[in-house]
Amino acid sequence: MALRLLAVLIALVIAWSVPQLARWRDDRWFRSWVGRMGDTAGAGRVAIVLLVPVVACAIIAGVFRALPLFDLAWLIFAVLVLVYSLGPREIETDIDNITRAPDVLRRDEAVAALRVDADPLPWFAPALVEATFYAALRRRFGVLLWFFLLGPAGALGYRLAQVLGRDAALALDTATRAAARRVADALDWLPAHLMVFAMALVSDFDAVITAWKTWHRQSGSPRSHLDPGFLGAVARAGVDADVEAGDGYAQDVSDPVTELEDARRVIRRVLVVWLAVVAVVDLAAWFA
Repeated sequence: MALRLLAVLIALVIAWSVPQLARWRDDRWFRSWVGRMGDTAGAGRVAIVLLVPVVACAIIAGVFRALPLFDLAWLIFAVLVLVYSLGPREIETDIDNITRAPDVLRRDEAVAALRVDADPLPWFAPALVEATFYAALRRRFGVLLWFFLLGPAGALGYRLAQVLGRDAALALDTATRAAARRVADALDWLPAHLMVFAMALVSDFDAVITAWKTWHRQSGSPRSHLDPGFLGAVARAGVDADVEAGDGYAQDVSDPVTELEDARRVIRRVLVVWLAVVAVVDLAAWFA
């Protein structure tokens, strides 16, 4: 786990320091691969298009892990896969582009880049906060969790599952799209909950937990359905509570800029909590 934590720290520093890497995160090879599997449909097609690259990644990582030089080859490969799987852009970059936009046209362009689906995103604080946290989940936290659990194959698999399940530009039949969406939601469910628990620590605990309980009580979603939809409601409640408490020296919960700036701070704090927990687990294992 210590080596995985080191890989994450290196990858995050690279991603923050070199934003131009967004151009390198090209998934045309995966789209081409999905197109070649057009003679299959449903869950079988989803399994094939995801498992082949994921298994290949796992085999390469295993070979590198078996090499000498203190796992250096594995570390380099893991960093490369992480840098590729994160993004496509850093969430802080999109938030800064919105809050610092010089005019309405640039602001609307920045808002469009933040959205997580094909639906237009209005200049409305609650909608922007929700989109920000879903983007943070799918660009960063989902990738990190599955990397910590499964290594490079987990990070790549999560990224490809999100592309397959949520990109409307992919030409998929109805059965395949529904199966891909279920896989994407299932992979989001665990990291979304861990984000909520971290938000409870770094934001208003009562507001976060109350919003989480209320969503599950009122959503009507069966417990067997791994729906990450609670994250948006929890994010709104936590950010609103922070702003009302004067976090950031502003208390207007209807101001999109104020809400986005607080959302940025909360996302950074959640990341710090995640990394701190992993570091503590590593230390505990080392002393055990």
